[in-house]
Amino acid sequence: MNDKLQQDHHKVKPTEHTQQVQYLQGRGAQFNTKNRFLKSEISKEHVEAIDDWEEKNLATQYIEQQSKTIVNKVESKDVGMSYSMNPYAGCEHGCIYCYARNVHEYWGYSAGLDFEQKILVKKNAPQLLRKFLLHPKWDATPIMLSGNTDCYQPAEQKYRLTRQLLEVCNEFNQPVGILTKNAWILKDKDLLQEMAQKQIVSAMVSITSFNEDLRRMMEPRTVTAKQKLKVINELSSAGVRMGIMMGPMIPGLNEHEMQRIMKAAADNGATFTAYTFIRLNGAIKFLFHDWLFKNFPNHAEKVWHLIEQSHDGKVNDSRWGVRMRGEGSIAEMVAQQYKKYGKLYKMNAEEWHLDRSKFSVPGRQGKLF
Repeated sequence: MNDKLQQDHHKVKPTEHTQQVQYLQGRGAQFNTKNRFLKSEISKEHVEAIDDWEEKNLATQYIEQQSKTIVNKVESKDVGMSYSMNPYAGCEHGCIYCYARNVHEYWGYSAGLDFEQKILVKKNAPQLLRKFLLHPKWDATPIMLSGNTDCYQPAEQKYRLTRQLLEVCNEFNQPVGILTKNAWILKDKDLLQEMAQKQIVSAMVSITSFNEDLRRMMEPRTVTAKQKLKVINELSSAGVRMGIMMGPMIPGLNEHEMQRIMKAAADNGATFTAYTFIRLNGAIKFLFHDWLFKNFPNHAEKVWHLIEQSHDGKVNDSRWGVRMRGEGSIAEMVAQQYKKYGKLYKMNAEEWHLDRSKFSVPGRQGKLF
């Protein structure tokens, strides 16, 4: 189905989506895509169809589990991290573009609504991290919290697993980076401030748009850009090194906001930044197409073609070194803006690294290095 969409997306009529299907407010995806790993399942092959079997309950479900591992080695060469840990799988924020949607298929769920509704909770995550850090060959390489899904998504309000993971990192002086788009991180300001004094933590806040109408449609359960700036301001004032992630930049939707985002972030204390360019791999291709034509019927075709022009005629891209930045005139324009305004607002100007030298196993004398 997804391959056929890539060839025939121009045949989709926006009115089919907007007139025949009720839009699910508060959700990014509007249906469940087929799971490529399952031989038999119920899926919605036609978005405009009316299916009696389709689940009507849109409430979020928390599925508690005992995991085998929590720290994962990152094999991707262009994501800027070596290890990641994610206390939750699936994400209630519902960002329509999220690359982590495809990972939900490995758990037996859909990358669509399931990704936003069925949240896997790794109840033993803190214990697993402690066990991992006790390994005699561990060298205190920085670990990224939220390498896949947001560690401060709504589930954190109930389970506080991210808080517990940070407490373990603080106890071991294990360096950790954080990426979030939720203001709940402020609940851990006391702990983050303590870790910042030891230079073992830094955090990034994801900001994609100051257009609230766009944000509500594209990232329906995240906080506003104004609240995200408050997070940056409050934590940077507390001594935490703060940055912003502008991802993804989508031509025709939000790429023109890069300067405004960088200036506002710098004014509120951010000192470093990163960005990604939109790419639509796997099931995200079909989900994003459906979302785009439902929400922007008047210029959906233009946006879709701009994305294609930035990925060698396709909307998906898996090539190392290219996939995260795109190519062609539009992607190059975004890259030049990023370079220009980063320099103007003094982003990434400092030499700064998380400190691995303080790592030590509690109860043992001496440091690792």
